[in-house]
Order: sequence, then structure tokens, then C-alpha cells
Amino acid sequence: MSDSPTDPRLHDGVGCWVERLAADVPPGRPALFLDRDGVVVEETHYLSDPAKVRLLDGAARAIAGCNARGLPVVLVTNQAGIARGYFGWREFEVVQREMIGRLAAAGARIDLVLACAYHDTGEAPYRVAAHAWRKPNPGMIRAAAEMLAIDLPASAVIGDKVSDLEAGAAAGLARAVLVRTGHGGDEEAGLARLPRSGPTAFAVAADIGAAFDGLVAAGWPGGAGTPG
Repeated sequence: MSDSPTDPRLHDGVGCWVERLAADVPPGRPALFLDRDGVVVEETHYLSDPAKVRLLDGAARAIAGCNARGLPVVLVTNQAGIARGYFGWREFEVVQREMIGRLAAAGARIDLVLACAYHDTGEAPYRVAAHAWRKPNPGMIRAAAEMLAIDLPASAVIGDKVSDLEAGAAAGLARAVLVRTGHGGDEEAGLARLPRSGPTAFAVAADIGAAFDGLVAAGWPGGAGTPG
């Protein structure tokens, strides 16, 4: 565990983290992109303590469902707590290990993790305005697509913030679902600012399990219909 710029998981040496957790991801497949806090694990306001990691209902089932279908699962998470000096990459990794271990115990696997610590009000060296990897920008999604040869136009994203859905739409994903867990209940009113033209279909669901069920019921990946 390290905050050192030499850590190979720091993609740019500073504020972009990349960790590949599966070596056998089939190329050319749609992926499910997931936000972390408030979607996979409980929102605890800058999670940095592994003892506070709690998987949300349906998270392991949804991820395992993608695993069983041969669909890559990619975690894309903004980490403003690092930018603001509340914790570092070391604490981020410990939390990740706890979450990944709990998912594994439930038969679920995340294939790739990308995290962005840059923020326009962060401390140096993380003070960067509108960094390409920070959602609502689509940089993390596009980088993941290059790494795993993902079929972005057939992919989906689940998040608890409108910025998660905006990132998915900017990347040209087929579907984007806002969950009411985490910040989702407060964010729902912001759905009005999402583009109504373009390839992305938007939906709202109670939680990640319901979001996944809605996607599958709509024929995702590759089917017609509106999720959720």
C-alpha cells in the first residue's frame, strides 16, 4: 500500500488510479459501469475506514449476474476526499480490499477499478478543474473501454448522482440508471438536466439490484425497451 508516485496503479503518477482485478476479460463485450459509494457500498461521507464498509442490498447479486453473463464490471469512482486531504490512496486501497473481499465471499467479482482524486477545490497536487477523468466527464469510462476493449454503445452505468449518468451519456452508453440509495434520493430532481436526445436511455431504480433487474428485463445488453 502506498501513496508514492511510483505505485504502478497510479495511472498518471498522482491522481488517477487503475487496478485490473481480472486477467481473462473477454474483449468486445458490453460492460456494466458502477459508481462505488451509495451504489455498491453504503454512503458514509468520505469512506476511508474499512470497518465502515457495508455492501448494499443487491450489489453482490448484480455484479455476480454480470460475471455469469461474461460482462465486464468496472468501478468508476470520484474520490474528492483524497483531493481535500481527508485520506490518501493508502486508505482508499484498504477500503477497496475490504469491499472486494466481501464481494468475493458472495461470489461476485469486479474486473477493473478506476478512481479520480482530482477536484477543482482540492489541495495540490489534486487541484485540477474539470479533469477529464472526474465525472461528469467520461474519461474513466473511455479509458476502461480502451483497456478492456469494451463495447461502449451497448454498455450501461448505474450511479447515485446525476453526474454518473452524465458521464455515461457523454461516453455514448446505451443505458444509465440512477439509484435512490446514497445521494440518489436528493439527486432525482436533477434528472431534468440530462439530454433527451442521443443514444442513452435513462431510468430510476430503488437500488443496484432493482437497477440490474430492470436492465435485464429490458433485454440489456443488446435488447430493446426502456430499463426500470
